[in-house]
Amino acid sequence: MSDYLVIVESPAKAKTIERYLGKKYTVKASMGHVRDLPKSQMAVDAENNYKPKYITIRGKGSILKELKSSAKKAKKVYLAADPDREGEAIAWHLAYALNIDENSDCRVVFNEITKDAIKESFKHPRSINMDLVDAQQARRILDRLVGYNISPILWKKVKKGLSAGRVQSVALKMIIERENEIKNFKPEEYWSITANFEKDKEVFEGTFYGVNGKKTKLNTEEDVKKILNQLTKQFTVDKVNKRERRRNPAKAFTTSSLQQEAARKLNFRAKKTMMVAQQLYEGIDLGKKAGGITGLITYMRTDSTRISDVAKNETAEYIKEKFGTSFLGTNRKKTQQKGAQDAHEAIRPTSIRRDPASLKSILSRDQYRLYKLIWERFLASLMAPAVMDTMTVHLMNNDVEFRATGSKIKFQGFMKVYIEGNDDNKKVENKLLPDLEKDMVIDAKDITPNQHFTQPPPRYTEARLVKTMEEKGIGRPSTYAPTLDTIQRRGYVTIDQKRFIPTELGTIVVDLLKEFFPEIIDVDFTVKMENDLDSIEEGKNNWVEIIDDFYQDFEKRLDVAEKEMEKIEIKDEPAGIDCEKCGHEMVYKMGRYGKFIACSNFPDCRNTKPILKKIGVTCPKCKKGDVVERRSKKRRLFYGCDQYPECDFVSWDKPISRPCPKCESLLVEKRTKKETRIQCTECEYKENTQA
Repeated sequence: MSDYLVIVESPAKAKTIERYLGKKYTVKASMGHVRDLPKSQMAVDAENNYKPKYITIRGKGSILKELKSSAKKAKKVYLAADPDREGEAIAWHLAYALNIDENSDCRVVFNEITKDAIKESFKHPRSINMDLVDAQQARRILDRLVGYNISPILWKKVKKGLSAGRVQSVALKMIIERENEIKNFKPEEYWSITANFEKDKEVFEGTFYGVNGKKTKLNTEEDVKKILNQLTKQFTVDKVNKRERRRNPAKAFTTSSLQQEAARKLNFRAKKTMMVAQQLYEGIDLGKKAGGITGLITYMRTDSTRISDVAKNETAEYIKEKFGTSFLGTNRKKTQQKGAQDAHEAIRPTSIRRDPASLKSILSRDQYRLYKLIWERFLASLMAPAVMDTMTVHLMNNDVEFRATGSKIKFQGFMKVYIEGNDDNKKVENKLLPDLEKDMVIDAKDITPNQHFTQPPPRYTEARLVKTMEEKGIGRPSTYAPTLDTIQRRGYVTIDQKRFIPTELGTIVVDLLKEFFPEIIDVDFTVKMENDLDSIEEGKNNWVEIIDDFYQDFEKRLDVAEKEMEKIEIKDEPAGIDCEKCGHEMVYKMGRYGKFIACSNFPDCRNTKPILKKIGVTCPKCKKGDVVERRSKKRRLFYGCDQYPECDFVSWDKPISRPCPKCESLLVEKRTKKETRIQCTECEYKENTQA
């Protein structure tokens, strides 16, 4: 038997660490928590300082037995769970189960699974940090008190299987409020005027700014006509402003920014991002020559953008070698998000010299794409700012002012490697205006008025919702992914074109919470509670006092809700067709992936059908059916004939209603990140390419 036993959470992590530590160490996995609150009962004694009742998790008995046996034979046991609240709690539960003194030097933490980091961490073991443990316990107990008290009331009054949570309910409320904003939005008319100017056969665009030096709004067509009546074709250059603008790179990833960017650029859900990041953190087998199983990124649950000096120095050398000294960034001060715990570094590669191209054949497609995103973002964060030449031209015509702007990249800097995404898909412009000087006379080729209407705020995407939750201080890095997953699984929201839409059920639940438990869905209250829970971690507050302060009022509200909340019956909406199996009426039901059609005679008849959305195209194969939207098992959108299985026509690309003008074959809409184009499925015909 080895001299030392090391316990981590996962087998992948265990293999990696065991190889680094050598023969004297045996590394085993606890497979996460070994003890927890039982699912079948509240297990929190509110009459006895909220004492939790922990049990061995079902299925973990054999693992715990093996760990106890190994611990008895070892000279010393090290607990090396993840370096966060949850990891500290796992270590504490293991210490209890294995009879290890929590005050002894039994705890080892590391931010990255590399040989140097692992060996260094074992030189500095510490005792279990009870402030971290109490912070985890407080969150767990508070969530249990909220969820296990409100959920049964919702089950009785609304529908079985519902739940309410401290963070999920606030997130759901935000989605519903945004939907109400959209419904109540009244579009307002406004106009713009654009002009195409020509100078030495070079055409550039300008837009109306104002009159007599003042910015002027164009609210109606009459406003536009007044301006157009003042204009001639000749404009005079009144002013030319040229300046150099520097654009700094985005900081290295935090948990939140990683989830947002992976959603924008990779189309990853938050849950998937964290799952793949966990794999990269715990270790990938790179082969014997490359060092075997190796952790490729640092710990992925962090709200810090701090970077270690070792990583900075290695990356600085890499930048100088690959791009030259001019591309090396200066040491910009990395300001932290307000309230950031700064317990770990930012998410970064464990070595910048493991470039994505060298790992492409080893990593899965998802692992490669996420690693490439993390690697490029981190590298760019330490590179020099991009330098842009910008130019603004003021053009006058009978006291009417138009303005034209242009910019050109003078020095790429970090943009040579990576440009941060955004929710509005805005692109970096890279076109300067022609050389223009004051008093030049420029001809307008055409002047065009354009009518517009104000648009409602967009529905939340996962990326936008995570960003908003972080800005408001709702939840913490580890909670975003499970929160978004829960509100979808409960049927409180559906997703259409990557955006959240609240369901009737979700709206009913939030309305009830507003009436009977207003503090649970109050943003300010939730933020204060998050800060109070963080103060436990910092050793500033007692966890029992924080929970008691909340529970005293909450308990009274529970009694009121139990007595006064009226029972709500959610009636199934008729689908307008009868079941072909039993003849009963078919109705709309809400499932995990949104609405579907089911027989009203359930459970005697279990006939179900998907809701098929027609796209206005007749099936090109059978010429009888309609082409409809369908979803694959992995929820990917495709198109097929509604006469399936009689007709097996399918297409990943959206069919177009008109035939190819060249060969009369099917036209489809091809979409990529860069463009949308229409092309023929048989010949080389293409059209309508859009940037």
